[in-house]
Amino acid sequence: QVQLVESGGGLVQAGGSLRLSCAASGHTFSSYTMGWFRQAPGKEREFVAAATWGLEIKYYADSVKGRFTISRDNTKNTVWLQMNSLKPEDTAVYYCAARYQGVSPTTSYDYWGQGTQVTVSS
Repeated sequence: QVQLVESGGGLVQAGGSLRLSCAASGHTFSSYTMGWFRQAPGKEREFVAAATWGLEIKYYADSVKGRFTISRDNTKNTVWLQMNSLKPEDTAVYYCAARYQGVSPTTSYDYWGQGTQVTVSS
C-alpha cells in the first residue's frame, strides 16, 4: 500500500507559479512511477505529467509542456509539480498518483491522493 498526500495548491493570478508537493508513505516509493492528474468541474480527470522512478522518462500533456516540470526525490519520498505561467484553464483539483509499471497518460494508476485545489484567476 502507498499513501499519497498532496499539498501546495491555492489561488494564484494568471502568469503566476505554484509548486505542488506529494508526500508518499508505505511501500517503497522509488519502485513506483509517479504521476500528476487534474480534474476541473464537470470534466474528466486528465493526465498532466509523470516520471519513472529514476526520472529517466518524463512525460507531459501537450497543454502543460514547457510550463510544468515534474521532479522527485526518492530519498524524501516526495514528488513535485512546478507550475509556471499558469492560465485560468489550469484551474482544477490536482491529484498525485502512483503505479508500479511505467509511465502512462491514462488513469490506470494504483494509488491516488486526495487532491489539492489550484485556482488561477484572470
